[in-house]
Amino acid sequence: MPSKPYAVRLKCHPGTNNQAVHGIEARVCWMAGRALDINYILKADLTQLRVPPLGPPRRADLLWQHTCFEAFVSVKGKADYHEFNFAPSGEWAAYSFQHYRDGTPLNDDKLVPRITVRNEADQLDLDATIRLDLLPTIPPHAWLYLALCAVIEDQSGKLSYWALRHPPGNPDFHHPDCFALDLEPANVAAVNEPAREKR
Repeated sequence: MPSKPYAVRLKCHPGTNNQAVHGIEARVCWMAGRALDINYILKADLTQLRVPPLGPPRRADLLWQHTCFEAFVSVKGKADYHEFNFAPSGEWAAYSFQHYRDGTPLNDDKLVPRITVRNEADQLDLDATIRLDLLPTIPPHAWLYLALCAVIEDQSGKLSYWALRHPPGNPDFHHPDCFALDLEPANVAAVNEPAREKR
């Protein structure tokens, strides 16, 4: 039985505005077996954006160079973290980082996320489920910090960057300031409470 979702809104980096995007929301909830389900809701004039068509799922690098949704997962008190990329095409990527931007790709096919995409005239929903139980560095009862992000490409190729919180300067989803969602362990009743940002 899934938990009640945490609901948050992503903010556009002030230096990368995109008038075609009206907003991006995200909902996060725990599923059975410590799977984490993340639903991204992009509200926009999709005719003004480059959105790759859905195809068969496959691992691919450099997805962040085009329209892509991202999730970064860290354990409270630890420097290491994981990055997951989900493209509307069904392509995905996963990376493990020991420290800030010091990481390697994860090529384990067991990590393939379940991605579904629903596309309407003014809204795109992407739902991705990732198996945190397959990552040995994330203990079963860990308190997590999440960074939920998106890169949106317009028809001219310009990118806008969206996150729960942006650090000063250029967009940087790896920055600790971006890890703005506290997610309590899957077996804690308080997981059903609304999302709280770190203070």
